[in-house]
Amino acid sequence: MRLTISTSPRREEPVATFSIVAHDPANGDLGVAVASKFLAVGAVVPWAQAGVGAIATQSWANTSYGPRGLRLLARGLSAAEALERLVRRDKDRAQRQAGIVDAQGRAATYTGTGCYAWAGGLSGPNFACQGNILVSEATVQAMAETFQRASGDLAERLFAALAAGQEAGGDSRGRQSAALLVVRPKGGYGGWNDRYLDLRIDDSPQPVATLGELLKLHRLYLNKSDPNDLLPIDAAIARELQALMQRTGDYCGPLTGLWDEATQKAFRALAGRENLEERLQEGPQIDAVVLRFLRERFW
Repeated sequence: MRLTISTSPRREEPVATFSIVAHDPANGDLGVAVASKFLAVGAVVPWAQAGVGAIATQSWANTSYGPRGLRLLARGLSAAEALERLVRRDKDRAQRQAGIVDAQGRAATYTGTGCYAWAGGLSGPNFACQGNILVSEATVQAMAETFQRASGDLAERLFAALAAGQEAGGDSRGRQSAALLVVRPKGGYGGWNDRYLDLRIDDSPQPVATLGELLKLHRLYLNKSDPNDLLPIDAAIARELQALMQRTGDYCGPLTGLWDEATQKAFRALAGRENLEERLQEGPQIDAVVLRFLRERFW
């Protein structure tokens, strides 16, 4: 891994932030996770384009680094080449901090000499971590180490890294916002765009923890069911669902334990209201994730 550090202060107060940009070589996902003592950091720092790259621009953030950097990557420049060009043409580069990863997993991080201490970054294959006004370098070290050993898809690994950075100290001024962005070709809702996941906590005393709860909900509502999680709806489950739907007002029939048309109609109505359509199944079976969610919510 490569470490870059700056310890020179600046009189004005920049946007204190810690972030990670990363690439998943298994499926090509690209993404950014970021947290800060700054309102709505997700509207400023993270930029990504499927098949191209991901960028975090922070400290006196030059938001043009996002679209300009992605254009450079799309033209075939590596992460390091794109970052060098962005920085070289920026007269205020001493106050900038940025991380870039490209679609080949090449990564680079930059910390200007005018960024507030602790400020610095780490980069390695498929990731770059960076932060400024941090409690210590332990934040970026924890992020890098956690990302490299974490399992799951890119979103889960990015969040694990962000949570580790927060646990290691994070922003020395406190906590306010966090964001998680992952892109993949046609990965957005309905396949109409590339934003597979775009979650933001704009103002919260516990933004990283709250972001984790949103990630769980995203998994619930928008992930497809794992065939290994499908359960046959036997008489016991059918009766339990009938009783549950009596409580929600969706079913007014007797507790027969039969998965008949009236029970199925009531269940479809409940699932639609709870945004569980992506996990509805054909035939007499139910996703165990859905059953667990309904039990926790309504019993």
